Amino acid sequence: MSTTLFSLAFGVGTQNRQGTWLEVFYALPLLNPSADIVAAVAPILGYTGGNQAIAFNTDLASKLADALKSVDAAQAAMLTRLAESHKPLVATLLAEDAALTSTPEAYLKLHLLSHRLVKPHGLSLAGVFPLLPNVAWTSQGAIDLGELAERQLEARLKGELLEVFSVDKFPKMTDYVVPAGVRIADTARVRLGAYIGEGTTVMHEGFVNFNGGTEGPGMIEGRVSAGVFVGKGSDLGGGCSTMGTLSGGGNIVIKVGEGCLIGANAGIGIPLGDRNTVEAGLYITAGTKVALLDEKNELVKVLKARDLAGQPDLLFRRNSQTGAVECKSHKSAIELNEALHAHN
Repeated sequence: MSTTLFSLAFGVGTQNRQGTWLEVFYALPLLNPSADIVAAVAPILGYTGGNQAIAFNTDLASKLADALKSVDAAQAAMLTRLAESHKPLVATLLAEDAALTSTPEAYLKLHLLSHRLVKPHGLSLAGVFPLLPNVAWTSQGAIDLGELAERQLEARLKGELLEVFSVDKFPKMTDYVVPAGVRIADTARVRLGAYIGEGTTVMHEGFVNFNGGTEGPGMIEGRVSAGVFVGKGSDLGGGCSTMGTLSGGGNIVIKVGEGCLIGANAGIGIPLGDRNTVEAGLYITAGTKVALLDEKNELVKVLKARDLAGQPDLLFRRNSQTGAVECKSHKSAIELNEALHAHN
């Protein structure tokens, strides 16, 4: 058996009455754990290779803690705490970054993103949706929807209120990890699996989906969809909508460069280079026809927005008289046009 792993984590989670995993919390997930750690834990868990989620009990948690004391003190201390758990425990070992096969694997990869161990588009999330059960996220944790009514009745009979915050496949990120150096005005609007870089502020109407996020610092007042990664110093204006796609399926990845401004109710369907501005209310898709202007506002040529993807120092606006989408550069448009031809 190889002692090289892509990722390893010990977790505590929630199962329904049939023993099906609803969610898993990993306090200290590891990316590329050392060979010494793998060698210490594999015999205890009975791990023989591949991608596996292995359930273990509190006795094994104590043995794992003892085995890791001289190898990784932080993991050993965490396993000592897990040995006190009244909830089910699981060790998830990923030999490679492959398509997902279990709910604990799916939760581990979402943790890797939110712990900033991997950036968006850096993981295969193929098969994630079927492996994330749709559950009720409540004041008593995750509850299987088929068991919710009975749990609500039980709470009422005890004089308690079981509050349901949402019914969704994804929990909010801050119930699992709060990255250092961030401000999140409404935590319900950031899903587990979001990457929130240091210095990022997510305002009340901001939203960040899984496998998307911000490098930071920056301000998020609009929507960052799955498949969108916003560069440093960018500002997504209130109500803006950025459209992206999941990685791993051959789809286009939408990346927003550093120092960009996407105005209120604006949106993009192309990657932006550094220091791009999209005026408020303007939505740009890959096929949008754009009039490229020079420094004197003279038309150079009409091209599709995809031909400007990733170019720096652009201003996208709509002509208030003709309604045409226009693009100007801080450089001359002629030089930009020449660069585009050279690139193509």
